[in-house]
Amino acid sequence: MTDAQADGHPPHIGPDGEGLLVLRNRRAGASTLRADPGARLLRELPAARVRELEPDEDMADVVADAIAGVDPPRMLGVLGGDGSVSAMAHIARTVDLPLWVVPGGTFNHFSRALGIDGPDAAIAALRGGRVRAIDVLEVRVDDGEPQTVLNAASLGLYAGLIDERERRQSLGKWLGALVAASDEITEAQPTEIVVDGRRARVWSVFIGVGLHASDQVATLQRSEADAGTLDIRIHHARGGRLRALASLAFGRRTRAVLRAVRVFPPARDVERRLVDALELRVRPVDADQAAWVHDGELAKAPESGFTLHLRRVPAALSVVTS
Repeated sequence: MTDAQADGHPPHIGPDGEGLLVLRNRRAGASTLRADPGARLLRELPAARVRELEPDEDMADVVADAIAGVDPPRMLGVLGGDGSVSAMAHIARTVDLPLWVVPGGTFNHFSRALGIDGPDAAIAALRGGRVRAIDVLEVRVDDGEPQTVLNAASLGLYAGLIDERERRQSLGKWLGALVAASDEITEAQPTEIVVDGRRARVWSVFIGVGLHASDQVATLQRSEADAGTLDIRIHHARGGRLRALASLAFGRRTRAVLRAVRVFPPARDVERRLVDALELRVRPVDADQAAWVHDGELAKAPESGFTLHLRRVPAALSVVTS
């Protein structure tokens, strides 16, 4: 990871936020248990442009309009969850502007990897002025446009869970996820993939940005700002659905408990690859498998089959870090 200031390209942002455009996804930051971070930003950075996105507004269009205006921003900011942050990161790469992240979602995986755990830490990092260039994962489906990924991408069982959960949005995120898991434990089917000319039936494939714990299958969170590699976990379908669901455990303690009761999949079922690039052909068994997930967001793919072109892009995005 390189220091953008040392490269001679420090973003000139005033102490009051002058030169900064922040887009906000209110739905991601809504909570009755914490103060509204948007109000805090307006108090601390009165010269910043803090814009709440309307339901029908496209983030890229709002940024494009701002850049085309008389006083274009010199830095982009985003207040929201990992999905919103990932979308803004892709835009920031496109327009070649640094990114400032204010965590406002449920998990905030990426901001935590930057050492930013809340609005106070985000404001302190902004005023500290440390901007660094980090690696990202770039994913292209067939011949489509590339997608910037900050934490991880995946396909198989996890994508199915996200799909089922979104169909039950009226139940809320947690209850919807519980019902989705209940359905998947009785209905999930392995996905067929082809890697390096070798065909395999798998429960899941996770592509994490940077190194992760060796006993982990589901790499949902970027472990640190530095990357240096893609950490790929291919969970071969040699066990039942219960083990497949257990493999999605993210916490170290939870994995230890599942392993102790012999539910977590054994190491021999999980293939690990540390690479900079990979081509992965997916052959869906049914329509539910014609999808993949990037930074927690579901993306549909052709039911007839598709190819994920994966590559690490070094120093691709400049971000404010703690």
